[in-house]
Amino acid sequence: MNKFETYEEVCDFLMLKLPMFTRQGPAALKPSLENIVTLLAAMGNPHQKYKIVHVAGTNGKGSVSHLLAGMLASQGYKVGLHTSPHYKDMRERMKVNGKLPEKDFVINFTNQWLPLIESLQPSFFEITVAMSFEYFAREHVDFAVIEVGLGGRLDSTNVVDPLLSVITNISLDHTELLGNTLEAIAGEKAGIIKKGKPVLIGERQEETTPVFNNIAIEHSSPLTYAEDICEIIIHFQDFQKTMFSVRIPGHQWKMEIDISGPFQDKNLRTAFAGLSLLEQEGMKWNLSKLKKYLKSFRSNVYYLGRWQVLDQCPMVLVDSAHNEGGMAYILAALKNHHQGRLHM
Repeated sequence: MNKFETYEEVCDFLMLKLPMFTRQGPAALKPSLENIVTLLAAMGNPHQKYKIVHVAGTNGKGSVSHLLAGMLASQGYKVGLHTSPHYKDMRERMKVNGKLPEKDFVINFTNQWLPLIESLQPSFFEITVAMSFEYFAREHVDFAVIEVGLGGRLDSTNVVDPLLSVITNISLDHTELLGNTLEAIAGEKAGIIKKGKPVLIGERQEETTPVFNNIAIEHSSPLTYAEDICEIIIHFQDFQKTMFSVRIPGHQWKMEIDISGPFQDKNLRTAFAGLSLLEQEGMKWNLSKLKKYLKSFRSNVYYLGRWQVLDQCPMVLVDSAHNEGGMAYILAALKNHHQGRLHM
């Protein structure tokens, strides 16, 4: 195949020619890490060149990933953030300090590795994970926050050796792939727990707690539940802003962040608990820098599609909730905040 000249040509090739879950469903997935291991080995294992926080969960993992990346960036670190899916541009999957890579990087990367891509036929997700890891290495990031795509155990991101693993919560989603019980899904998500590495659970649930406890013991991994070390109190919340207090070991702060939503208390609790655990790993936090950063959080991290206000008159909101657990939060919030006719 001739090499690509434009970004649009690359996008057409990657999204239309390679297997893609959003287009083909489970048929696009390969129950193995073989492809991603092969890709990364050919690239010199770029994911081994920076510190990593790995984030899984059914709901909230994208928001928690953005929060953790933003908190790290607020302290002057260069931080890569891999998330999925994207909303408008595939480069949203691989940001550094809230900025998208240049289109030329995507073109050059694809052209460089085109023979391997054609012979290996990785999925769209596999190639974008590899692309993200390589981009972060080229940018010499200090940290990368890596969001799991689907599940955990066999997800293409699960080749990393993280400083911290985070699992936000568990609800029924992708049951045809992950299992039809909370316990089974928790077992798949817990696949990101690495031997001897700390793991943070965002929400204690009756069905999943024994699963996480047992796997953490098997891996000798220190296990923390966010609610045991972090308390979030919401003082004020409208459609675009949240004012809250946070209490973690050694700290009690009042904060403001320019995001909202009925679920942000849980996301904030998980993220600040993660901050506390990273502090135990030797990190120091400058409060004034953190406060300033969070006031413009949405623009600082390029945060899209989560309880996002597109217009005020009439009020137009978009949110990426895509399963029963996520929609329950959305409906509860709309009942509390909305008056008049509602279109969904």
